[in-house]
Amino acid sequence: MTSRLSAPERRQAVLDAACRIFSEGSYRGTTTAEIARESGVSEPILYRHFASKRELYLACLETAWLDTRARWDDGVAAEPDPARWVPAIAAAAFEVGKCPAVLADLWVQALSVANDDSVIGAALAAQMREVHDYVADLIRLSQAAGGAVAERDADAEAWIFVSVGLLRTLAGRLDGLLAPDDLDRIRASRTEWMTARRV
Repeated sequence: MTSRLSAPERRQAVLDAACRIFSEGSYRGTTTAEIARESGVSEPILYRHFASKRELYLACLETAWLDTRARWDDGVAAEPDPARWVPAIAAAAFEVGKCPAVLADLWVQALSVANDDSVIGAALAAQMREVHDYVADLIRLSQAAGGAVAERDADAEAWIFVSVGLLRTLAGRLDGLLAPDDLDRIRASRTEWMTARRV
């Protein structure tokens, strides 16, 4: 006999399914009925945990960032060379199977509705700023530890880091946008610029 899920377990099942479906598809094209079916609950149960598709989407954005930040923290903690801290989080950002959603995928979905939904637009802007600030602070720590060139503009470099993540997502959705080794060359070039070390 299979035991019934507790309310927190049902909420987590809905959130996991939603993060995966939103990440792979689109905000507008995804229905709560689809998410409920995928998570093994009824639609009324889904709405007990999340009042609307928007609320569920915002929860997915938050979950994806918390998962990403935890993996970045782990990647930095495991890397003794401060020159490798930013490349460590770049590698961790796209580890397949580590979380149910890729943050940049959800950003692209949020961007597609941001003009029509000011709540999602504001949440997206705030979260992108938070990610930027995390990366900029990490660059400053790397500079203080002698891992990154002190003269580099940490805030500008953090926005470049964010934009490369978005570029990777676009490349995943648009066949032929990038050559197979373009992202590796971009990362190597940025690392060399930041650290004055050839990768």
